Amino acid sequence: MMIKIEAYIREEKMDDVLDALAKINVHGITCYQVMGCGAQHGIKKYVRGHRNLPVNMLPKIKIEVILGSEQWEEKVMQIIREHAFTGHHGDGKIFSSEIRSAMRIRTGETGENAVFSHSSLNPVPEE
Repeated sequence: MMIKIEAYIREEKMDDVLDALAKINVHGITCYQVMGCGAQHGIKKYVRGHRNLPVNMLPKIKIEVILGSEQWEEKVMQIIREHAFTGHHGDGKIFSSEIRSAMRIRTGETGENAVFSHSSLNPVPEE
């Protein structure tokens, strides 16, 4: 089974999270700069001469990674949480979902062979 992790985190936490994932040999990570708001509905700040102008959409980083097992899913979600945590509103969210299929465009390989190199297919996370 392949699992996709999507994490929305604070911009300033991106390097901490990516470094932590690299330390446990998680590769094939995609990052996006995105805008969004959660329960706090943005913030109010001073913008171009206007006091307390509402800023509804805040900059975030979206991290995506495809994993090969539920064991990796739990480990990666915990690592992201530990390194993205500040304890304040806006720390973000982590989602996981099953991947039904995948295809490598260059070779036509499908399933896990399309995502993982043959040497790293479903490695077991170190405890």
